[in-house]
Formats: sequence, structure tokens, C-alpha cells
Amino acid sequence: MSHRRAYLLLFSAALLYSINGIVSKWVMEAGLTPWRLTEIRTTGSLLALFLYLGVKGRIHLLRPGKGELGLLALFGVVGIAAVQSFYFFSILRLHVSIALIIEFTAPIWIVLYLRFVKKVQISNSMWLGLVAAFLGLILVGEVWKGLTLNGLGVISSFIDALSLAAYFVLGRALGKRRSTDTMLVWGFGITALLYSVVQPWWSFPFHIFKARINLNGHFAGHHLPGWLLITFIILIGTVLPYLCVLTGVNALSPQVASIIGMLEPVLAGIFGWVLLKETFTTIQLIGAAIVLAGIFIANEKIPDGGSVGG
Repeated sequence: MSHRRAYLLLFSAALLYSINGIVSKWVMEAGLTPWRLTEIRTTGSLLALFLYLGVKGRIHLLRPGKGELGLLALFGVVGIAAVQSFYFFSILRLHVSIALIIEFTAPIWIVLYLRFVKKVQISNSMWLGLVAAFLGLILVGEVWKGLTLNGLGVISSFIDALSLAAYFVLGRALGKRRSTDTMLVWGFGITALLYSVVQPWWSFPFHIFKARINLNGHFAGHHLPGWLLITFIILIGTVLPYLCVLTGVNALSPQVASIIGMLEPVLAGIFGWVLLKETFTTIQLIGAAIVLAGIFIANEKIPDGGSVGG
């Protein structure tokens, strides 16, 4: 795959995740808790991908290879279940903007891991771009407006960041052995199993599927059925962007993919402004521009084979 196509896939993923945030907000405002939304999101994604593999006659590809089962389990537990669970726990105890800023320290942890554990030489442009993008995110999130931090929330956010970093690294490692769709079936399957134990399906609020959900913001006064919005969250907001990210990671590298992922809060702010009538301050606009500049600088030299050479 060409680098240009990989960048397009990663940008598309950030775009879809951002739109999904708006749709998810509508559904949660209708009464579905974040935990239940994660449960139906991952289970629905599992069923969709499993059906796809069945139609394509590729179910047999799910069989784990030699020494692969542990890596697949780690990908499911840490890369998917932990990322989503710790994020939702964080936003219950912190401002969403602060939780996102801490979560998107993931590229920093990846680069530090590569530099000091794997002994990979990191280019100056990567360091500069990474710092610029992170500072830009701080401005976008206007972190100083929520400086009263909850200890458990901060710990949870950093665990979330490390889990997100692991998601990119594990996705890259597994991508060398198997296709992205079979990888995600394992990941979503393990997450769905964990959630079904914690939150049994017989207590799920199935009435949400029949509910007519109000669309706030510019669409106030309009309604859509719950089943349609949840289907959108599963297919367009989950399956598609996950496939895009893991494909992009395999073509580029975990650190590059995670830095491009920093676009998500910026795009989420733009969609919040367009669709929900949320406003951007001048500081946030400056921060968004700095994030874009940082991503451009960090990706000025495309690494070969997943390394970051100077």
C-alpha cells in the first residue's frame, strides 16, 4: 500500500471517530449509558465482521497460529476493552477535554518506548512535531478551565493512554501475521465477552432501539429511530474506522498513526461547532492550527519499515 493511501485511511478514521462522537452523544442523551453503548457497539461490530467473514468463506482464518493466542488476547483485553473502559471511567471523573489530552499522550509513550526500549533513533522532526501537536491539543481542550483534577480520573486517563499506545503497537505486530478483519473479530469478541459478564444481556435496555431519539444542535426538533443511530455507531463509527486505523498502522508505523490520531479532538470540535452549535474560541482555533502543524512536521519524513530514522 502507498503511504498516501495509508495517510488517507488514518485521516478517514479520525473523521469517522469524530462524527461517531456526535451520534454517540445523541444516543447517550437519550438514556443509554456509556458502558451499555460500548457493549452494544463492540458486540454489534463483532457480529458484523463475523458475518462478513462467513459470507467471504474466511471463518477458518480466525484460527490462531502458533504462539499467536496470547498476543490476540492481549490485543482484545488491552487494545480494545481497556482503551474504551478506562476512557469512559476517566470522563466520568474529569472534564472530557482533560481526559482526551491525557489519552492522546499515547504517541509520546510509543516514541519513548521505541527510543529507550527498542533503541530506535528518533528524528528531530518527530520530536518537534510531537511536542507541537500535544501543546496544540492542550489549547484545543482549554485544559486550564478544569484544573481541579480527580486523582482516580488522572490515573485512569494515563492507563487509557498506555492502553491506546499498546493498541497501536499490538495492531502493528499482529498485522504482520493476519488480516485486519480477523484481528478485529478477536479483539471485539474478547471485549464483548468481558462486557457480557459484567453487564448481562438480559438487563440491557432494548427499548432504546424503538425510541425516537432527539437530535440536538442544528437538528433540534428532528428525531431518528434508535436502531438506526446504533447501527451507524456500529458500522460507520466503529468497524470502518478500526479497519482504517489498523490498515494504516501496518503501512506506516504505530507512532505515525497515533500522531495522526491527534486530529480526532480537533475534528470533534469542528463537528461540535457545525452540528451541535458548540463554539470555538480564538485560543482553540490557534491550538487546532498548531496540532495540524505538529502533525505535518512529525510526518515530514516518512519512516521505512516502522522505524523513525533521523
